[in-house]
Amino acid sequence: MAHSLRQRFKDYRLERRIRKNRLVTKDGRCNIELGNVMHKKGFTYVLDFWTTLVETRWRFIILYFVASYTLSWFIFGLLWYWLAKSNGDLLWQNPSEDHTPCVHNVNGMTYAYLYSLETQTTIGCGNIYITDQCPAGVALIIIQVVIGVLIGIFWCGIVMTKLTLPKKRAKTITFSKSAVICPKKGTLCLQIRVANLRKTLMIGSQIYGKLLRTTVTEGETVILDQVNIDFMVDAGKDNLFFVSPLTLCHIIDKSSPFFDMAVDTLHQQDFELVVFLDGMAESTSSSCQVRTSYIPQEIVWGYDFLPIISRSKEGKYRVEFSNFAKVVPVPTAHCSHCYHNEPGNHLHLKGTDNKGFEMFDMESSNSTKT
Repeated sequence: MAHSLRQRFKDYRLERRIRKNRLVTKDGRCNIELGNVMHKKGFTYVLDFWTTLVETRWRFIILYFVASYTLSWFIFGLLWYWLAKSNGDLLWQNPSEDHTPCVHNVNGMTYAYLYSLETQTTIGCGNIYITDQCPAGVALIIIQVVIGVLIGIFWCGIVMTKLTLPKKRAKTITFSKSAVICPKKGTLCLQIRVANLRKTLMIGSQIYGKLLRTTVTEGETVILDQVNIDFMVDAGKDNLFFVSPLTLCHIIDKSSPFFDMAVDTLHQQDFELVVFLDGMAESTSSSCQVRTSYIPQEIVWGYDFLPIISRSKEGKYRVEFSNFAKVVPVPTAHCSHCYHNEPGNHLHLKGTDNKGFEMFDMESSNSTKT
């Protein structure tokens, strides 16, 4: 039991380390930190306040929503209090019996705040009301009502925009947790499986990848050097018919960065394969990008995905998602050089000839002795 707990703790630490080292997490979030941003540069987030609020978490949106209304009620409450004070309506000013107030019963800050709240929310309790002898009060009530409507419109727009973000549509598109390398239709391929969990299509879907790695060229170290990775299905790589799960294939040839890798050196590599799927949601016509990443430990050599599409007796096509991420071993060459019969990792190795070596037929020798 102690060994099991120790192994689980070791696997947990390994998973956390891998998660920190990723640039793109499995669910598509970018693991990057912006450091030493100048204050003037940071002020640009305030200037682009709409995008900033749309990308803000819901808990802060609710806080800002409550704060904006409460602050507006308080500010206009101060204005109503100042108006009542200027007209001599407050109790401590001892107005005469024939005095005509600007707003009836606004004789303190509390009543001024309540009148501001009732005016902006149009609930009106009936006890506090404005008179026709106060032109400034009429102008102020018009301004407050207009500003209250604008605040409501603004927050309705923020909420609707957040609810219809393309990120929500991206949650219903899933990639396989691992990638496989195996022969497919006469060539060695790296394969990834992707599925659309909704019946509505992604229009104009395009798939592509980026291989991120650290390279050293002429004494210069390039961190996150990007190499294009082309993926395709049987019908091509553009305008995919994304009605059922697709198996994306990258051909490992001489132009592929995976060409010099082998089954025993793959997990020793240091790279990250980021896969992107761009498309437009059929129901909302909004552009959407889904992304995920694979590190060497998540790429298995010599395995292939199980088939998941079948046809029922009623003639309907059925997708068995229980086999979506399952793989089975298949005969596969140890490296791309072996597959293409070229000098490389496992063929044409240099060695020393043994001139004293002699080959003979064991069956002939045994029959002679008999």
